[in-house]
Formats: sequence, structure tokens, C-alpha cells
Amino acid sequence: MQLLKDSPDTELLTVGSSTLCNLLLEFSPAKEPMLDQGAVEMLCNLTKKPEAALRLNGIWALMNMAFQAEQKVKQRILCCLGTEQMFRLLGDSDTRVIMKTLGLLRNLLSTRQHIDIIMSEYSSQVMQAVIVVLEGSYPAEVKEQALCILGNIGDGEKAKDLIMANEDVLRKLVDYLAHPESKLQEAALFVASNLVWREEAGAAARQARLTELGVLRALKLLYARQDAAHLHDKYV
Repeated sequence: MQLLKDSPDTELLTVGSSTLCNLLLEFSPAKEPMLDQGAVEMLCNLTKKPEAALRLNGIWALMNMAFQAEQKVKQRILCCLGTEQMFRLLGDSDTRVIMKTLGLLRNLLSTRQHIDIIMSEYSSQVMQAVIVVLEGSYPAEVKEQALCILGNIGDGEKAKDLIMANEDVLRKLVDYLAHPESKLQEAALFVASNLVWREEAGAAARQARLTELGVLRALKLLYARQDAAHLHDKYV
């Protein structure tokens, strides 16, 4: 770790940070010692490097670090990286960097309690990041990740209200349920199913609102298609 912090050599940083990506996986015994040695701060600094390979390794390792992590680790990543840098990474020239940035957001927004805590503090920034991707000229796999982040938010007990309060996002949900790309349809269906889950408090009110905006009609049209039978089995 100290060698990576002190080294100005790009090649050494690239190889070393690539190794860190594997060392920071969920069950790695090296994860805790790395955290204690300042891995979060070092990786956040890598995401600001001019070399795409270093930005990619930095955000990739942060994504791995956030996977099923404790809340304190997630908060440390968010505080250190900062939302401004996250937006810069979403506009990166390398699509792989964008994908891993969205993967980091998706991992940060997992576990219901963590979702609600993070969204209570960063809701406007997270929702803005998702909208930027859904409205932008990004590849389908990038937009799919943004929809999956929305689906995770929709699994939050309180956080789902942030989606319900955003008419722009709900109208985009209708559009993606009718999208020609099946992966985007399925990701949009993941969002909708979390919002209308019958056993959740307030489900009836959310269903009424989604009916009003055309989301439930879009769902019915999707389920009626012969090539969407597997989706019906998966989400109904």
C-alpha cells in the first residue's frame, strides 16, 4: 500500500491498483488491513488521474470495496470521493469507467437500511446522476445500470418515495418499459415491481399514482407480449 501511495510510476500504479481490485473483494482477508492503511483515500485519488487505466482501476476497486460493506465503509467512500467527482466520472471518455461508477453507486445503495440512510443525505445527487444517464446518449448497458440503481432505491422503505415524487423519472420508466432493448425493459420492470409490491406500506397509493402516469398500462402491454412470458414469471 505504501509503495502505491508514494510511487510516481504510472506502470507500477496500474499493476498495483489492478491487484487491489481483487484484494478488496467481499471475502478477501486483506480488505480490512487495506482500509486501515488508507486504501479509500488512495483509490479516490486514482480516479482523478489523467490516465484512463488508473481511473478505471481506482473506481473498480472502490466498487468492490462497497459490495456488501458496512455502512461506515460506504459513508467513508462517499465522503472521500465526493459527488462532484462522481459526476465527472459519469462523463468520462472511457465507458468502462462510467460502468464501474454506476456499479459503485449500485453497491452503495444495497441493503434496505443503507439505502434509506444514504438517500436521506445524497438523494438529489443520486437522482440527478441517474437522470443524466437515462437522458444521455449512453450505450444500453450503461442505461441498464442506471435503471438497476433506481430499482435498488425502490427497495428502500423510505427512499422509494423519492422516485414516486419525481414525475420526470416515472415518465422515463414508462418509456423504458416500452423500449426495444429487452435488457432495458427488464431493468425498468425491476424498478416498477419494487414500487408496486403489494406487501409494502403505501402500495395502494403508489399503484394509483403509477396508474395515473401510465406505468401500469405499460406493464400490462409488456406482459401481454408473447416474448415477455419469462418476465411475467419472474416479477409477478
